[in-house]
Order: sequence, then structure tokens, then C-alpha cells
Amino acid sequence: MTNQKLKQIPNNLRELLEQRAGEAPDKHFLFSEADGRRFSYAEFDAAVNRTAALLVSQGVQKGDVVSLLMPNCAEYIIAYFACWKVGALAGPVNSFLKSHELVYIVSNSEAKVLLVHSDFWPTIEGIRSDLPALRAVLRFDDEVQATHDAGPAQDLPQAKVNKDDEAIIIYTSGTTGKPKGCLLTHGNVIANARQIAEWLNFTEHDRLLTMMPLFHMNAVSVTTMSALYSGGSTVISPKFSASRFWEIISNYQITSFGSVATMLSMLLTTYPDGVPEGLKTDRLRFAMCGSAPVPAEVLKRFEETFNCLVIEGYGLSESTCRSTFNPPDERRRAGSCGLPIGNEMRVVDDDDRGVEEGALGEIVLRGENILKGYYKNFDATATAFRNGWFHTGDIGYRDPDGFFYIVDRKSDLIIRGGENIYPREIEEVLYQHPAVAAAATIGVADPLYGEEVAAFIVLKEGATATEEELIGFCRERLADYKCPTTVRFLSEIPKGPTGKLLKRELSEIVAP
Repeated sequence: MTNQKLKQIPNNLRELLEQRAGEAPDKHFLFSEADGRRFSYAEFDAAVNRTAALLVSQGVQKGDVVSLLMPNCAEYIIAYFACWKVGALAGPVNSFLKSHELVYIVSNSEAKVLLVHSDFWPTIEGIRSDLPALRAVLRFDDEVQATHDAGPAQDLPQAKVNKDDEAIIIYTSGTTGKPKGCLLTHGNVIANARQIAEWLNFTEHDRLLTMMPLFHMNAVSVTTMSALYSGGSTVISPKFSASRFWEIISNYQITSFGSVATMLSMLLTTYPDGVPEGLKTDRLRFAMCGSAPVPAEVLKRFEETFNCLVIEGYGLSESTCRSTFNPPDERRRAGSCGLPIGNEMRVVDDDDRGVEEGALGEIVLRGENILKGYYKNFDATATAFRNGWFHTGDIGYRDPDGFFYIVDRKSDLIIRGGENIYPREIEEVLYQHPAVAAAATIGVADPLYGEEVAAFIVLKEGATATEEELIGFCRERLADYKCPTTVRFLSEIPKGPTGKLLKRELSEIVAP
């Protein structure tokens, strides 16, 4: 398959959409799984224009921020593009945040308008007085209804937008302090869409499923923008549903979907015997997985059970989304996050010197998909971009063939008596135990060694295991200093909406 080439390289996201709509106006671009709506490229562009007119009627101009607080729906994607039509920045807001966190992000971004779904209207009403800089809060459940009185879409101003102008302000998860606003440009978003589409050989025949939340770049880049760039289609689902997953794959003839390791584990639990009979999944090429590494045992069982490759990738909001992907062919290496898909990537020591192949160090990045900087945070930007490379804070290594492996977050490193311990190594061993459904490890304070290893375990339904048994299992496979000294059993491992482990919550469990 070959990617449907664009007739000209777009300068901005408005041009990208309009070019695709001009080339194939009647081709379906967006399917709304929740309500059965479908939009051709021309229909989608028209909806975007109407919403852009609504923003203009509220005084939104180039450079303004429009906050978006919605569940996954067609309106969310329309709202993104409406912002870009007028040169505004889309400011997606994590809908799982508490009220004070919402106030911080909307206020810090200096948003002028908030588009909000009725699901979150009571929350916004409760904090409206804390958001005095907002000119307007607009209910945006149904695009047609919301834009009815907005004025003629054909009169939209043609904002002069180039590839270096900001398109998105998206906030990091704030695991090490206050969230920072990542500024991603039109060029960043287009570049990453191109890198993903070309690396994975997406074409106009591909139909991608979005289940990941649209307030994260995974859903925006991997299954929405890459579909647009390749001239394909995207299906938006409100959220991941294990019970309905294979039915959706069959009904919409999905060719690939974005996921995290947690989803793959849930599908294995829900469908231990494989895809239900009678469903057509022959067009499904592979699952794309990111946000957190897939335990080797989970990856192996998923591929064997569903006859579906898992293509792991690595990236972060600061790299728009993806920086690596495994090749979707015989070169793929299970356990690796793959090869760089268009940006430069190195492994360095604490002095920013390159390390030898196989040696651990910090992953650093450089390329056209890397963020412009952090919003009004010069110090954080300077620190992250020291010596001309973006420092990810992730620990990994590169093998002799150029494949990269992520070991852990630098901030999650456990140091016991001067020895560095990477939690993922321990978790991979725990996943091999037949009773373990999920595992996580963190460092806890210890007066003698500085830190000790604490493990948190979710057992498979009907399975049993003791703390002593699991510690012994680790001791048979790991150096003693790496083994957990305590094991706690939980009903579930706390994770954020993208599957990222919430280690702060685990630390609170063991806090004295």
C-alpha cells in the first residue's frame, strides 16, 4: 500500500483539512460510534467552518486559547479544527481533573472561551467565578444546534497562520509538580501525523479507531491526524469498552486502533478464547500501543489469542505524540519501543554525553515534532532543551541495530544502598507469575538503605498467592537487592486515563 500523497505540503492544519476535503469531498472521514453519525470530508469541513464562525462571534482571534472540556465525541474533533481555522490554540482539558485543577489549567493558559459539554456543565458552574478571564462559556453538545445563530461561515476571516504558529496548548500530567503547558505548533502536528502515517503505511483505505481520550495527544495524533494526513477515516468512540470492542472492530471494519497495555489485558480477561464467532476482523492489521510499555507476557498472549500484532511506540506530549514505532513487519522486536520515525534520538549520561550501545541513559530528542516550549515557563523550557536536545526524563538504551528500549522514568528510579533499580524489570518478573493479573513497584523510604522496593499486586480472578510466595518468586529470578521487601494486594492498580501508573497514589498507600 502507498500513502495518498498530498498535492502540496500544507502550511497549517486549516490547509491540510481543506486540501483533503477538496480532493475527496464525498469520502467519509469521521464516524461517531455513539450515535451513528458520519461525516464526509466536505461535511466535516462545513461543520468546522460553522464552529469557527461561532468562535469568531465570541471575539476569538489568532493566538487566543479556547479551552475544550468534552467527552470523546465528534464535536470534540470539530472543535479542534475550528480553533485552527481561525488561528486560535486548542486547549484540551483533562475531564478527570478535580475542580481546582481545572481552574489552574484554564487560568494558566489564559483561555478566552470555553467549549463545554453538558456532562461537565455543573462542574463549570461551580467554578465559574474562579475563571474571570473567560469571555464566554459555551455549551457544545451538538454542533448544529450550537452554531445555529453564529452567522455565515463563508465570512470567516483568513488568518495568516504558518507552521511555527502554535496550534495546541496541552498540559503535562504534573507528576513532579504543577502541570506545564506544552506549546505544539501547526508544523509539529502535521509533522507527527506524516511521520506516523508514513511509518505505518496508512492509506486512504485505512480506518482507525479512537478510544483514547481526546484530551491527550495519543488520540489526536495517532488515530485522528494520521487518518486525515493519509486521506483515510477515523471512528470516534466515547471510551474503551471491552465488552463491545470486537463488535465495534467488526461493524466499522477497523484496520488499526490506539491502545494502552491496560486495554490489552482487559481484552484478554474478557475474551480468553479469542475473537467471538461471527465477527469480521480480517481487515485489522495491528494494535498500536503506547503511554506505558506492554509487559512481555501480556503482548505475547494478546498476539496469540487474537492473531493481531501489537506495534509498540514511544513518545510524550512534548514530541506531539510519537517519536518511535516498531516497524509493522518482520523487523518488529517485541519489548522494544522501536525505531525513530523521523526525529533524532540519542541516549546520554548525566553530562549529556552519548553512551555506548546497550548502556542505560536518558533519552533525548530533536526534530520537527518536538514542542516549541512550555507556556510562559522559560526556566522549564531552558532546562528541557539544554545542549540543543529535548530531555525526556526517560531511561532507556539502544541496541546495535538502532532499536530503542525504555526501562523507566528517571524520576521513578529506585536507589537502594547506592544501587539503581528500575521498577519495570521487577514488574516484568511479577507478570510471569501465573496468579498475577497486574503489578506495579515503587521505592519507599528506608532508614538503612535509603529506599526499599514495595510491590502492588492485582490477582487474577479465582487465583491465590501470598506475599512470601511472590517475594520468593522474584528472588529466584532477580538479584536480592532488586526484590520487593513488601507486597500489597489491591483490587486494581491506580492509573490515569492514558494508562499511566499513578505512583503518587501508591506512595500514599504506604505512607506512615
